Amino acid sequence: MKKVELIFVPTPGAGHLAPTVEFVKRLIHHDDRILVTILSIEWHSSGFADAYTESLATLQPDRIQVIQVSRVDPPPLHLWTLAPEAFVYALIQSYIPHVRNAVTNILSMKSTSDSTRVAGLVLDLFCSPMVDVATELGLSSYIYLTSNASFFGLVLYLQALHRQISSEFEYPNPENPSKDLGHLIPGFANPVPSCVLPSFMFNKHGSYTAFVKIAERFKDAKGIVINTFEELETYALSCFVNGQNPPIYPVGPVIHLDSLPHPELDQLQRDRIMKWLDNQPESSVVFLCFGSHGCHGPPQVKEIALGLEQSGQRFLWSLHMPETPLNDAAGAVHYKNPEEMLPEGFLERIQERGMICRWAPQVDVLGHKAVGGFVSHCGWNSILESLWHGVPIVTWPIYAEQQLNAYMMKEVGLAVELRLDYRGGTSDIVKAEEIEEGVRQVMDAGSEVRKKVKEMAEMARKAVMNGGSSFNSIGRFIEDMLANT
Repeated sequence: MKKVELIFVPTPGAGHLAPTVEFVKRLIHHDDRILVTILSIEWHSSGFADAYTESLATLQPDRIQVIQVSRVDPPPLHLWTLAPEAFVYALIQSYIPHVRNAVTNILSMKSTSDSTRVAGLVLDLFCSPMVDVATELGLSSYIYLTSNASFFGLVLYLQALHRQISSEFEYPNPENPSKDLGHLIPGFANPVPSCVLPSFMFNKHGSYTAFVKIAERFKDAKGIVINTFEELETYALSCFVNGQNPPIYPVGPVIHLDSLPHPELDQLQRDRIMKWLDNQPESSVVFLCFGSHGCHGPPQVKEIALGLEQSGQRFLWSLHMPETPLNDAAGAVHYKNPEEMLPEGFLERIQERGMICRWAPQVDVLGHKAVGGFVSHCGWNSILESLWHGVPIVTWPIYAEQQLNAYMMKEVGLAVELRLDYRGGTSDIVKAEEIEEGVRQVMDAGSEVRKKVKEMAEMARKAVMNGGSSFNSIGRFIEDMLANT
């Protein structure tokens, strides 16, 4: 039986690397003919990403190999602050020659083998400019979108709109929201308000321009693989089957069912968290976690604490320290631990009703019977993990495309709205009363949102089982990929 090899190029960072590796595992489990090489690229040493990359050594060495691509000098770091998407685009551009060399070496080795042929490149969203590498070397290319189908709709909308306007969007005026008529984005049943569009759409320092260039390459791929499933985004997916786009393959939910390794979460901390949850009643705990980069300043931390206290609910709060020293009204403040940002006497008042930790094993926590709600930044991986475990979400987006994710979840009735338009790094403060109300709603045992999320959890699990919609979609991708080879 002849083998075929796919070469995956994920964007640096655990948020992109983890769903890529999980999809790779699905592929090789689905079909014995498939071998995979992952070209690992990076731009700085991240404890989170490094720990996950090291864990790849446990994968099947006879079916999956990981090659570290020669490291390049990253773009100036100030660009990351001004325009993250422009930074990543420049980084990927600098890696193109090295990826081309790596793929060429793989092809030269395969040319002497009669049993294996390279079928194509599978590129992360941000690596779409590498479509040219595949074309130059006579290979097919596919885009793997670690976000959802609704975000793919935004990609299509951006391409069409840029041909008419060709400039960044303007932030809507919060004092006159009636002037915002919304955007007719493919995949959304209703107009999408400007306030929930990703920040790169408004960025005048290069992010908008960079993302337009990334989006333009989607049409050159042989197919778009998306980490979603038909039952979750039925309407959105139906919008793209029109002969004008590359074939779409919804293969999700693709999630890492074991919590990702993290250097700041040791076994003792994990055991302490899980033991505390073991002692709580079923569906009684609300979990607050804002992703690997999500943190709040002292004024917002105080509001969260007061909101939790006033709600009367049990809680587990993953409270991260800000990466840089914070300034408040008293001047420069250097906090040594998160507890220093809490209101005076807070820990004494809540006692055993709540637990605060720095890092939490998110997947394990969401899968624990004690957890009944999730206040989340609405990163797509986190949304899929919560749906898989049937835990309803309270929306608190912070950065990237999280505002759009939050809006989509609210539109399909699978989330409690706290904020849809919140953006990190601004002076906006979510008040304790808002947080209290959001927590109360998500913990309502009889709510319609909770019922719908439980139903979606069953559909998510069926989708990836033999005969399920995503299982069949993976099979279709494999057959089409073989036909294109």
